[in-house]
Amino acid sequence: MTDEREVLDWRTFGVASRELAQLVADDGFRPDLILAIARGGLFVAGALGYALSVKNLHVMNVEFYNGIGATLDMPVMLPPVPSTVDFSAKKVLIADDVADSGRTLVLVRDFIQDQVAEVRSAVVYEKSRSLVKCEYVWRRTDRWINFPWSTQPPIVDP
Repeated sequence: MTDEREVLDWRTFGVASRELAQLVADDGFRPDLILAIARGGLFVAGALGYALSVKNLHVMNVEFYNGIGATLDMPVMLPPVPSTVDFSAKKVLIADDVADSGRTLVLVRDFIQDQVAEVRSAVVYEKSRSLVKCEYVWRRTDRWINFPWSTQPPIVDP
């Protein structure tokens, strides 16, 4: 991995989230709910929810990254796991900050796929190696991304 990084600041995130929402709107997709993949997807889902007038937001907690470029063997859903009844016959937009390997998105899509009318994904960034090619992508890059919410060290140790 190169030391070159993609840097996203808060102001640019505002632009990115509006442009991402515009892609969804221009495509004519009107989600009934937005499913955020926590943690980075929370910011994206909230911004999309406001821009697309979708108040029904759900969260799935998935752990995969445990450091810069370091992951667990497989992504893992953390409790509480939402009930698939919540997604029944709905058009769902999965929101995340990045489709890197795509394995997290695969886990979430597989979990809800048979319970929904339609599922699509929106991400700020997508990498070429991603197993999932998202329907809505703001930018494509293969660099490590510094997001504004994760560049500072935690205030409290875990």
